[in-house]
Amino acid sequence: MENSGERIAEKVQALSDIELAVLLCLVADQHCIIETEGQLLDNLQHELEIVATSVFGLTCSVLECSQQTTLDDFGSGILVTGDDDDYFGHSNEATRSDTTKHSDRRKSRSSQPFSPLDSKRIANVVIAKNLNDASSEVQVQALELIRGKRNFTRTAVHAAPRPFLFIALNVSGTARLTTHLNDQIFISHKHQPEDGFANLEDLQGKEPIIDDDDASTASVVRSSSYKWEDRKGPQIMFSQDEINQLTKLTSEVRISSDVRAYLHNIVVFMRLHRAVGGGISAMATRHFDALSHALAPLHGLTYISPSLVALAARKIYPHRIVITVPERERSMQWGSSLEAVKAVLEGVTVEDVIEEVLQSVEVPL
Repeated sequence: MENSGERIAEKVQALSDIELAVLLCLVADQHCIIETEGQLLDNLQHELEIVATSVFGLTCSVLECSQQTTLDDFGSGILVTGDDDDYFGHSNEATRSDTTKHSDRRKSRSSQPFSPLDSKRIANVVIAKNLNDASSEVQVQALELIRGKRNFTRTAVHAAPRPFLFIALNVSGTARLTTHLNDQIFISHKHQPEDGFANLEDLQGKEPIIDDDDASTASVVRSSSYKWEDRKGPQIMFSQDEINQLTKLTSEVRISSDVRAYLHNIVVFMRLHRAVGGGISAMATRHFDALSHALAPLHGLTYISPSLVALAARKIYPHRIVITVPERERSMQWGSSLEAVKAVLEGVTVEDVIEEVLQSVEVPL
């Protein structure tokens, strides 16, 4: 088991930031937000499709969202052609059971055949493009899908398969998701132009070389010097058995009392930071703890180190923290000058808050 864990950790080092984000969500059975600049959104969508289908061997659907997107559009957009078995040979028993039961009821009421939607199932990976542009009703439906693992259409109930990953693909700097949906999302990742599109470039015949100096500093796991041609094109890198093994290793990760105190001190300092107006929720704390555990096996560790906690904080809180407006900054309750508070908060970003907190909290030895 130890040799197998080391082998998986070595494979992790060859993954790009996007692939790492997907892997972490699959291991933790959670969901994510991925953002990039507007002109890169289509390329990032294609890259995610390749990652889902070719790197992890999962079915994938893309849902194009806008203000005109309806609940019916959402229900049909997350579906793919149904099969008896998914890629890994696991039958989607829940979906077939629900569809069969509904089919019996329909037959008793009408002799008309089902809609083509009834023969489809929810994809393993759903990419909701520009989900933040969709109406609140659509976003609430996305929240129900994430929490309840099923979606109701006019003619059927579709259960989410295992594994299941919902990715909100948005343009950087645009509106956030609705409050409850945003809080339910596990991690967020910003894809920078210099990070490139490894699999997409590989399919187009490009062979860029990525070294340590060019690796993204926001990477969850620092990538070693790596040539994309060594991968010989997109391939299934992580089977479902390996993902299950990582999940099992995650449940066995240990955390010392000092590191646990460090984790909770970060949460307290986040909550008390004068620039923070909200977002440090109980769900965020649970996700913070879960991500800290999930990162350990990816680094070949059986315990959580302070550096992993810091990495987790940089992925858990960017999409959650709300920067307060000067009028509501807490020192205003004790007579602070509004102009002075505006000067202090001017230009403060979520990333600034996270880094300031990490520098303020004492790191255990």
